[in-house]
Amino acid sequence: MNANGSPKGELTMRTVAMPANANPAGDIFGGWVMSQMDLAAFVAASERAGNRTVTAAVNSMSFAKPVKIGDTLCVYTHFDRIGRTSMTVDVEAWVHRHDRPKRELVTQAQFIMVAMDSSGNPTPVPPQH
Repeated sequence: MNANGSPKGELTMRTVAMPANANPAGDIFGGWVMSQMDLAAFVAASERAGNRTVTAAVNSMSFAKPVKIGDTLCVYTHFDRIGRTSMTVDVEAWVHRHDRPKRELVTQAQFIMVAMDSSGNPTPVPPQH
């Protein structure tokens, strides 16, 4: 997160939290939020690699605030490191609550993504042009 309280990285995905993803109190399940973050890491990493990618690890995820039914979940990605076959993607999940003027950070994590070839073996990430 940037010092000014705004998201770090590029808006990669945006979706609405629906009742099917919530517990009886209206809180969205953490697993659903993590799934959206994983999808965003996949989109960013696959576009960067020019190939399919897989999630190898997720580091240090904690939930600061709940996501509620009707919130717009906005997922931002930023590359922290690009190695030979792997990429470390910083992922932040923010919500826009329609009754509040500002977005709020709900969770963040690092996803380690590995580029894969058509045979399912790690493949080099091409240099950025």
